Amino acid sequence: MFKFISGIVRSIANEVVDKAIERMGRDQYTENMFEMVPVAKKVGPIQMMEILMRSTKGIPPARPLGSHMRFSPWDKLLFNPVHLFRFPTPDNVPISTSVTIGRRAKKPLTISIPIMIAAMSFGGALSKSAKIALAKAATRVGTATNTGEAGLMEEEREAAGLLIGQYNRGGWLNSPDKYSRLDAIEIQLGQGAQGSSPQRTPAKNIGSDFRDVFGIPEGEDAQIHSRLPGVDTKEQFIELVRRLQQETGVPVGLKIAATHHLEKELEIALESGVDFITVDGAEGGTHAAAPILEDDLGLPTMFAVARAAKFLAKKGATRDISLIATGGLVTPGDALKAMALGANAVYMGTAVMLALVGDQMVKTMPFEPPTDLVVYNAKMTDKLDVERSAENLTNFLNASVREMELVCYSLGKTSLADVSASDLCAIDPFIARAAGVDLGYVAHEEQDDFFRGAGNVAYAGVIAAEERNREQQNEEPIHH
Repeated sequence: MFKFISGIVRSIANEVVDKAIERMGRDQYTENMFEMVPVAKKVGPIQMMEILMRSTKGIPPARPLGSHMRFSPWDKLLFNPVHLFRFPTPDNVPISTSVTIGRRAKKPLTISIPIMIAAMSFGGALSKSAKIALAKAATRVGTATNTGEAGLMEEEREAAGLLIGQYNRGGWLNSPDKYSRLDAIEIQLGQGAQGSSPQRTPAKNIGSDFRDVFGIPEGEDAQIHSRLPGVDTKEQFIELVRRLQQETGVPVGLKIAATHHLEKELEIALESGVDFITVDGAEGGTHAAAPILEDDLGLPTMFAVARAAKFLAKKGATRDISLIATGGLVTPGDALKAMALGANAVYMGTAVMLALVGDQMVKTMPFEPPTDLVVYNAKMTDKLDVERSAENLTNFLNASVREMELVCYSLGKTSLADVSASDLCAIDPFIARAAGVDLGYVAHEEQDDFFRGAGNVAYAGVIAAEERNREQQNEEPIHH
């Protein structure tokens, strides 16, 4: 019987496919469903669906988890193992993984591992259970979690051994009774996936628990402004930083979206005396943002970290000011490479959320996305097992740091903090220059000759463009 039914199904399927191929071969494109194939290739399946969403609703599509593009070519950077000229670290020597953020603050923040939980807000992004699970996992491994642009949620404060809170553009954590209970304060002026664009959560999407934490009256929307309320000049920003430092004694930092204006922004940050700077690259994730903000705004994380570290070193500020990298760091390798380029610690967001959900995603699939378990007001947030999620994330963080330690042994280092740009090489000449590392397929002593070579026309064009730009700005010429 089975063979009989199977034969009938195969016969019908064969006839259907035959007829479809015959028709596609006969009909012109204007009458042919195959037209969608070249259209999808030209436009792209993601863009095609977002065109449909815009035309249906008349508003920007709210795309979760940031851009689908990986702007930072981390795979073009490789670590340099050692064998004889410097020996690997002995097996029995422990690798130091701790990091202190804001060394000159009265109460510096010391974390056991250099990976922290990125800013993801309760209500604006995640459910209460997801935030509690994040805080529990962070506490178990001795790292910090971040409130995101939200108010102070008591359950998160209770579960988090170390809590970084964002002094935010919505104003929900900006009163002394709230920010005085934090272990570090991050003044949020922008983020990688949205820049400094305004955001609004309609009143109809705000539940009572959301209103309680944020202090939003019934019927009012939750509004994140493009500017921080009360900060319209650099002098007001400087005054804010110093006031928060004096009032709390904890590290006070600045978070910005990575930008080509980076050095100009950092100059003011240094003038203010911030204790740390968080640079969020264009690959940063978010609960939901317009595709144009995620795909066409900002600076890739790799280049932003390299430039920020170089600027801080030039100003002699690397000891006093901690640099935190975030935005699209999804593997332990990404994280350690960002540290090698000059970051003291990193935030992880998207990878953390995937680890948090872990094998529980089977509860939603195939009919709902895994994010339904963790997003505020989603259909299945009550199905998330908080303890299991915390355990999954703890395992992920421990495994990630262990991988970073293994690289340290092969580099001959005894601390993650000691990994530097000299431990990297690039397999692309442009990445080598941008990241400030050696080009891997040229010997150390031949680096200058390669980049000065007449045959390297493309690279010579980059140098020439830099010189012209500096001349236009009346700057000193750069020496190569």
